[in-house]
Amino acid sequence: MSGTEADRSLSADGGAPELLDGIADCVKAVGAGIPIAIALPAPFDYARGIARYQGVAKFDALNGVDVGAALLSRGVCGPIGFVPDAQAFLRGEAIAGNAVGHARAMGVTLGTGVGSAFLADGGMVDDGPLVPPEGRIDLTTVDGAPVEDSVSRRALLREWRVAVPGATGDVSDLARLARAGAPAEARVIRRAFHTLGRALAPWVTAFRPTVLVVGGGMSGAWDLVEPPLAAGLTASGGTDLPTLVRARNAHDAPLLGAAWHAAARQAATGISRPVSGGPN
Repeated sequence: MSGTEADRSLSADGGAPELLDGIADCVKAVGAGIPIAIALPAPFDYARGIARYQGVAKFDALNGVDVGAALLSRGVCGPIGFVPDAQAFLRGEAIAGNAVGHARAMGVTLGTGVGSAFLADGGMVDDGPLVPPEGRIDLTTVDGAPVEDSVSRRALLREWRVAVPGATGDVSDLARLARAGAPAEARVIRRAFHTLGRALAPWVTAFRPTVLVVGGGMSGAWDLVEPPLAAGLTASGGTDLPTLVRARNAHDAPLLGAAWHAAARQAATGISRPVSGGPN
């Protein structure tokens, strides 16, 4: 990699032209005519480059858009590949983070929703009985409902406003109040992440990672997230649990993982310098 970095702010509820222009500007700022890997959250058709966002409170304007073609039309040059952002995150932590040296690692990203990835002996595992469908915890249920009905930005804000009528603000405000000792806000966070721990527990038991690395925006409130998450993981009686840690490089790990993905295509392209990126 060249070491060049470019940042653009994207609004999760922005229009398609705004989002695509922002992604294209970032890619063009750091390279041209070289392999490109873009880390994006699910649901996304990574093989075809088509967004499948609908009702997920993030990038809904891109639903059905051929993102690869749209970027090419905006002057992006070079082979374009797409990779799940949770997989890029875990790959980055395995290269230079808290999953280094672990033959079996599990990653969870906490942002608008919940992402997950599973790494065994250097390869991502996204099918089979040891992992959830497509390796995605968001496609599973807990207490009879989809996981993201209990653990997601929209779920946390909904429960906060039920607990505290008239509450305003975002998840960062919820965390700030909980950290300051507000009891209702603290209960909302504890309940959500205890539920996530219970949802993850069967897959931890099945996959048997030696480390579970947590990243994403909400990992910044690790002091609030870790205790109920750990309690939820043990609630089912499991004893052989992985080390539970916050990401060492929550911001850079997905970029590093995307660069790894681009580099993996170098032999086919004959080009030696990958570019990585991904909207946050």
